[in-house]
Amino acid sequence: MAKLIYEIVPHDGGWAYKVGATFSETFPSHEDALRAAETAAAEQRVSGSTDGIQYEDSEGRWHEEVVRGDDRPETEVSD
Repeated sequence: MAKLIYEIVPHDGGWAYKVGATFSETFPSHEDALRAAETAAAEQRVSGSTDGIQYEDSEGRWHEEVVRGDDRPETEVSD
């Protein structure tokens, strides 16, 4: 099972949450970014339906996979 860590960081004159190298939108306060990260982390843990996905990797190659709806990551918010 994957683990996603949502980190609250200064970003573009405000605050954002960051997962890996990806930043959220900028929020005016640390508290706003923290609440948004907690919401996003909770939504990641919700089961869904099994479905096909397509994505492009960092080298520009496209992939297709079937993703199980009950295979959800563990999440953590780091303040």
